[in-house]
Amino acid sequence: MIAAAVIADLPERLRSAQRTFASTGGLHATGLFTAEGELTLVREDVGRHNALDKVIGNRMLAGATPLGGSVALVSGRASFELVQKAAVAGIPVLCAVGAPSSLAVDAARRLGLTLVGFLRDGRFNVYAGAARVALKQP
Repeated sequence: MIAAAVIADLPERLRSAQRTFASTGGLHATGLFTAEGELTLVREDVGRHNALDKVIGNRMLAGATPLGGSVALVSGRASFELVQKAAVAGIPVLCAVGAPSSLAVDAARRLGLTLVGFLRDGRFNVYAGAARVALKQP
């Protein structure tokens, strides 16, 4: 379970860790977070798919997969392929700053993945797996 407030804060946490983006303004990033919002790993690349591949590859080489309990945030749109990669790596929650494709939503639902899109300015939409998101504080 991840709190809505934690999800809302993820883009700022990722942006503050993007060193190359700060210099160039031209790179995508993927951040891997704990369910409490702690950034554990960030990777940048010209391609958003490559940034996620770098995060998953790093954790795989470290023997730290599957990534259950993790939350991934991608800096662009959420495609079918990103959902598929997250699911294979065991990432239960995938968030995107941009829109998910309809194929991504369908795949997330089929694979039991929580998919969050349009995550910006403290707001977001949950497209699949809403049971993992605590919308209100107890």
